[in-house]
Amino acid sequence: MNKQKYTIKIVLIYLCTFSIVLNCKNNKSTTNVLLQEWTGPYGVPAFDKMQVADIQSAVEQGMKENLEEIDAIANSTEAPTFENTIEAMERSGSTLDNVFTYYGILSSNMSSPEFREVQATLAPKLSEFSSKISQNQKLFERIKIVYENAQKTPLEDDQQRVVELIYKGFAIRGAALDEDKKSRYAAIDKELSTLYNTFSNNVLHDEENYVTYLDDTQLGGLSEGFIKSAAAIAKSKGQDGKYAITNTRSSMDPFLTYSTERALRKQVWTNYYSRGDNNDEYDNKALIAEILKLRRERVELLGHQNYAEWRLQDRMAKTPENAMQLMEAVWPAAIARVAEEVADMQAIANTNGDNITIEPWDYRYYAEKVRVAKYDLNSDEVKQYLQLDKLREAMFYVAGRLFNYKFEPVPVGSVPVFHEDVNVWEVTDLDSGEHIGLWYLDPFAREGKRSGAWATTYRSHTTFDGKKTVLASNNSNFIKAAPGEAVLISWDDAETFFHEFGHALHFFSSNVKYPTLNGGVRDYTEFQSQLLERWLSTDEIISKYLVHYKTGEVIPETLVAKIKKAATFNQGFGTTEYLASALMDMKLHLADPEGMDVGVFEKETLDALKMPKELPMRHRTPHFGHVFSGEGYATAYYGYMWADVLTADAAEAFTESEGGFYDKDMANKLVKYLFAPRNSIDPAEAYRLFRGRDAQIEALMRDRGFIN
Repeated sequence: MNKQKYTIKIVLIYLCTFSIVLNCKNNKSTTNVLLQEWTGPYGVPAFDKMQVADIQSAVEQGMKENLEEIDAIANSTEAPTFENTIEAMERSGSTLDNVFTYYGILSSNMSSPEFREVQATLAPKLSEFSSKISQNQKLFERIKIVYENAQKTPLEDDQQRVVELIYKGFAIRGAALDEDKKSRYAAIDKELSTLYNTFSNNVLHDEENYVTYLDDTQLGGLSEGFIKSAAAIAKSKGQDGKYAITNTRSSMDPFLTYSTERALRKQVWTNYYSRGDNNDEYDNKALIAEILKLRRERVELLGHQNYAEWRLQDRMAKTPENAMQLMEAVWPAAIARVAEEVADMQAIANTNGDNITIEPWDYRYYAEKVRVAKYDLNSDEVKQYLQLDKLREAMFYVAGRLFNYKFEPVPVGSVPVFHEDVNVWEVTDLDSGEHIGLWYLDPFAREGKRSGAWATTYRSHTTFDGKKTVLASNNSNFIKAAPGEAVLISWDDAETFFHEFGHALHFFSSNVKYPTLNGGVRDYTEFQSQLLERWLSTDEIISKYLVHYKTGEVIPETLVAKIKKAATFNQGFGTTEYLASALMDMKLHLADPEGMDVGVFEKETLDALKMPKELPMRHRTPHFGHVFSGEGYATAYYGYMWADVLTADAAEAFTESEGGFYDKDMANKLVKYLFAPRNSIDPAEAYRLFRGRDAQIEALMRDRGFIN
């Protein structure tokens, strides 16, 4: 989930949560491993040698070198040109870029108390560093001259796009402000950097410290594989003989789906949805209120009424009103479907004589019973055919058919990795054998690793200074199986696995010349990965890779038919829990933050939306890391829905084609217009080149079963 190169340098303080484009090498000789050139047959980071103790000095050295490079550009006596200003900027910062490859791993994959102390120390320094670049008046004046000249005499298409993106990026972030406003803008950024870091650490604290331990009498309904995994986790935490339910979605979700222990379901549910909201020293509500106030003040310096108005000006939606219009068009159908789902669940509970009213900790449990009753489909039965290793092979198959890529494992030990769980594959072109890059996979949950799933790049494709190959990574939080057992995952998790691999394919397929063009527009870059989820349910994948983990038998056609028949099952839950978070994100940033009580605001907003009481938002405000541990998704969480419209519409283009999802002509257009250009083409224009028209919301409504 990439950002433009110079946007990155302005928001380096947010790297604890969001992935970045990192490319280039450092040729300096130094004893600090993090500052040394990437070596080996592929030119890769020395992940096996990185130490937390080296981070602070490396970051500080990287900032120093980068500022020297920027000052040299800004103070040049030569007339500003694309080559001596824009290309020089694209070339700068290689040392810091490399260091932040390590920083990102230590933050997201291998966090520790020692690293968090360093992170807290560096946050305000990084903010000051970013401000020195974004507010460098001489630099901006040179950029502005190049931009204005390009408006009169256009450059080559990719150069024109780079100039426009860099100029607008600086302007949006206050480069044209007077000195007093610039000073206040920088001070706000510095304060926010510390708040974001604290927010992240508070959530991580609650994820690590709220673990539910079970004994042998409390395992009702749980699968054998889940029980073995829970036992192994408990043992690793010094609780041998017990079973651990960790405070992560990958542990919580299956427990709530299958456990017959209602009181324990409530406890696990409460632990998970109360992260950052326990009214203790790790509570995030007051901190969020302060973040909202500072964000509002900062954009007011730029003449904007609210944060959402400022943020969406360079997105596909353009305005908060457009984003809200989409969400509000879908919301009534979503909550109406929830009412139907709850009625079905309550009927089963009544028939069983359970004597309960459906509560949020019951939703997954009874939804599964409805699935079995209405579709004769048992999710645990489906999981027996969803082996993580086989799904990985399935993704490679799709990459071969659509992108002409071949994935071959790199021998263990030949490429340094940061943890024994990480494996690496070489990616080549099937026809030419050309080396495309390396793919790293870090699939399992562990202490110190942030929750969820994500993709990132350690190096991105560019050609303007010689071709650079891609180093891409997918990261998940699957529960590691007991020794000798297969890792079995849910259908939803399998879709997420494909989703994140879609980001990796987006990285690998890049054909851009300049680093800035590897960035993206937030409400567009999720589209490509969401679209790739569709290949999971294609006949080719089902018949080749969905095989029973014990018998090796292909998933029965009768079970496949049930899966497809139930494709729109529980869409009320899925759509509503997501949309509630997206609407909350937007409404928080449209509201006046002065004196806001975040807990009260959340409750009153949900009441006004008529949020069904039987389910929560996917991300409650106090642990909404997408929005409050940085700014990557702030007022942009709606983007998944925006991308969903594009996804549903593009999927219909494949289903309407002669060869379906493997139609060669459609695949070529997919790569040419939707993946390879990255941000070198305006997203709306790129989609029109692929589809021949704009996307239509009706495709989304059909896809979710809300209309026929």
